Amino acid sequence: MRPYFAAALITALLFNSSIKAQFRTYSNEFLNIGAGARGLAMGNAQVATVSDASAGYWNPAGLTSVKNNPQASFMHADYFAGIAKYDYLAVAVPVKEKKRTLGFSLLRFAVDDIPNTLFLVEPDGSINYNNIQTFSSADYAFLFSFAQQIKETDKVRISVGGNAKVIYRKVGQFANAWGFGLDAGVQLQGKKWHAGLVARDVTTTFNAWSYSFTDKEKEVLYLTNNDIPVKSTEITAPRLVLGGAYRFDIGKSVKLLAEGSLDFTFDGKRNTLVSSNPISIDPHLGIEAAIKEVFFVRAGITNFQQALADEDTLNQKKVWIYQPSLGAGFKIKNVTLDYAFTNLANQNNPLYTHVFSISINFVKRKKD
Repeated sequence: MRPYFAAALITALLFNSSIKAQFRTYSNEFLNIGAGARGLAMGNAQVATVSDASAGYWNPAGLTSVKNNPQASFMHADYFAGIAKYDYLAVAVPVKEKKRTLGFSLLRFAVDDIPNTLFLVEPDGSINYNNIQTFSSADYAFLFSFAQQIKETDKVRISVGGNAKVIYRKVGQFANAWGFGLDAGVQLQGKKWHAGLVARDVTTTFNAWSYSFTDKEKEVLYLTNNDIPVKSTEITAPRLVLGGAYRFDIGKSVKLLAEGSLDFTFDGKRNTLVSSNPISIDPHLGIEAAIKEVFFVRAGITNFQQALADEDTLNQKKVWIYQPSLGAGFKIKNVTLDYAFTNLANQNNPLYTHVFSISINFVKRKKD
């Protein structure tokens, strides 16, 4: 008996085993989860109004709203009951005449302590649990952002921005990849209306994979009829995100913001609300109520998909499911605390996740 399930685990994690470079549907999807509790609570509808350090992720043009003082933001979330960890850090620093801003963002999505059972079964067929070791599968992204305000009048403010991003992905000692790509964005802000456009991976983003297996590991993979991965290149197709928002004043103390956006993907047919080949469209809707700009209540909906109905034993009936979210925020002087409560697009057996983030404005002290 050979550890077929162990070899399958390793091979599944190293799915990038083709030799020729090609577009891959859902490539680098960890970059599309979202960043910051505010954005996640609003269903990832952010490109039109984002105005803090997290703009480096959502729309780099929005960084120009960080004008007077440097700002930092941090988020942590656990997925799948703590199995997966997602961390996000962003910094924004205004530079020249309050019209330019530099930004840096770091994202890490990882599953730690994965059992490596390749050598669970000894050559004589006996099981030796002492041979089980663990490894981590982690994805990192480093975003270097620049934003410039190009026009400001009484009616509209226009900003542009871009990201240069470096991607590093690692699967234990078995594989790693480096990737590079560019994003570009524009944001328009009126008195009450907002609009934004982002082209992600505008020049395509590639990941160059390399693999390192010992001779003993290769032998197990060969004997269990698994392919031994070789060097390969994975290419991420461009994505276009178009968004708009409008702000309503409800009395003197309450402001209501409604925002929506559409994700256009060009890497093949996806399970989205509008699904075609090669273009698919995924909508995002969010709403935020701001009370005296101190307390915030948010809700959103996104990730519309078709899934098999649970009550259909023949697996023929499909129903639409979606990902709802709720959240709140509280601003205390120069510190903003945000919270989001969301799940992973399943209403019958939802996997709820609590997301917390904090943003800090580093206000300079006035000299006496």
